[in-house]
Amino acid sequence: MITYEWLYILAGGFFAVWALLSLRDRRWGNGAFWGLLAASFLFGSHIGDFANGVLVLAMVAIAGLGLLKRSDPPTTTPEERLNFSELFGNRLFLPALIVPLTAVVGTLLYNYTPFGETGLFEARRETLILFGVGVVVALVAAIVWLRPPALAPAEEGRRLLDSIGWAAILPQMLAALGAVFALAGVGEVIGALAGQVIPENSVLVSVIVYCFGMALFTMIMGNAFAAFPVMAAAIGIPLLVEGFDGNPAVIGAVGMLAGFCGTLLTPMAANFNIVPAALLELDDQNGVIRQQVWTAIPLWVCNVAIIYVAGFWLWN
Repeated sequence: MITYEWLYILAGGFFAVWALLSLRDRRWGNGAFWGLLAASFLFGSHIGDFANGVLVLAMVAIAGLGLLKRSDPPTTTPEERLNFSELFGNRLFLPALIVPLTAVVGTLLYNYTPFGETGLFEARRETLILFGVGVVVALVAAIVWLRPPALAPAEEGRRLLDSIGWAAILPQMLAALGAVFALAGVGEVIGALAGQVIPENSVLVSVIVYCFGMALFTMIMGNAFAAFPVMAAAIGIPLLVEGFDGNPAVIGAVGMLAGFCGTLLTPMAANFNIVPAALLELDDQNGVIRQQVWTAIPLWVCNVAIIYVAGFWLWN
């Protein structure tokens, strides 16, 4: 059986390659950072919470001391890239489409055909595992099709990763922070405070506070996955689902979308907002956020309406 652990090994292998390439170029900070991250993926399930925490603190120290540097390793020449673009045009995006196609089609085949009876994939992890399979298939297809230099895929991956830097692992760290907050009882505290504000038996106000909290906590924590356990424990489950008998699927799914509206508005979501500004070398580091405001606000209002209508009126 292919389990979730295989994805960690795959990711850890990629990070280990990038660490070795960084060390080869004497970029000691980069090599140490990506090497520690590789160790957490490869051995994190076996070394215990304390050792994982030490790895995280070591990575924070490396990033905080400014030891991560951008790299520009040689892969293909500008002339070769121009030739590729003129020769293949938009077909260059085909390998990238293999990843979602493999995940979606593979999941449907696994769940709705006899293929699923083989038990090849760990239960409820099929889509994530197939996503990883899609990455490998896309990489192999691109190499066979374009025939780049042997190390070009690894070097290009390192170049992109070094351009993003520590922000590449920010979503993972913030999602873990959300779990810590939930275990610490932050959701119960927020729920108690919300109970003093929400009028009794007011479904609409409860939905508004829930969606507002999802967006606000996402802005603070930089990740809707970090905000969800807090707001679900505070309002989503005890009030909307259990108190008002709302549709849990709608409340959970659309509540996450309300959180994503907060993602569009915060520099804490560095990989979505700050990284693009850095890669595009924009003068305004918040330029991406400014353009997304006018999408985030009406989308948030729509989320409130969807939960109120589909989660309660149509459900009940």
